[in-house]
Amino acid sequence: MTGCLLDTHALLWWLADDPRLPAVARTAISSPSNEVFVSAASIWEAGIKQAIGKLTLAADTSLGDIATDEGFTPLPITHEHAVAAAQLPPHHRDPFDRMLVAQATHEGLVLVSGDRTLERYGVTTLWAAQD
Repeated sequence: MTGCLLDTHALLWWLADDPRLPAVARTAISSPSNEVFVSAASIWEAGIKQAIGKLTLAADTSLGDIATDEGFTPLPITHEHAVAAAQLPPHHRDPFDRMLVAQATHEGLVLVSGDRTLERYGVTTLWAAQD
């Protein structure tokens, strides 16, 4: 693996050192040989969750800045990603997860996620398949 894209929960669990993030994911994220990407969709999703009270971050905390400080590479949403996400079959209703699948597929990245439903898209995943 040379590049991976973190699902939102994988990013949050990494940053919180949450034990729910399995060792296989921790190893991939911490490996200096892997470039780790964080999608703008994850930053957006976390911002929405924070705004509605489902996620608490320290005041004046930017998840995007924290991810960059961790050495992760920001992955913007492009027109190509949007078109690819819109063309996905309806296996999953979460628009953020659909975007992550489209981005991982389009960019040739391994998606680090515990969501087994995402495997139905044929995207290469790490962790969901390890259970």
